Amino acid sequence: MLNALRALIVPNLPFAGNACNVLAYLKSELNLYWCGLYIVMPDGDLALGPFQGLPACTNIKLGRGVCGTAALERKTMIVADVSLFPGYIACHAEVKSEIVVPAFRNGELIFVLDIDSDQAAVFTKENAVIYEQVAAMLAEIF
Repeated sequence: MLNALRALIVPNLPFAGNACNVLAYLKSELNLYWCGLYIVMPDGDLALGPFQGLPACTNIKLGRGVCGTAALERKTMIVADVSLFPGYIACHAEVKSEIVVPAFRNGELIFVLDIDSDQAAVFTKENAVIYEQVAAMLAEIF
């Protein structure tokens, strides 16, 4: 899968175009409900970036929800049941589980990769390893 994703990245294409193609591949090939990026803004909060799926939350405060918590703690978060996550931000009622992966460039957090499923407990530590590689691949071209 990583080779297929690398093949989608076109030199000199704006980041959004490359990111949308990578995210579209993930969403369609892995039957995800939603996947996208939340970009770190100068104030540290997160703003909606390229994504695939239904319209989403546009701004997330650092430390709020799964995305804001993953950004604050600078670590991948796997949530088997989002209804049990304190302060969960429900952009879509259909979402049951989520994985969020922070991405870094030169040690600085630049975005989080947010992936949602409409099934509970679908994300594993093995998935996290792959998604961390995807996030790193996107961070290289950000």
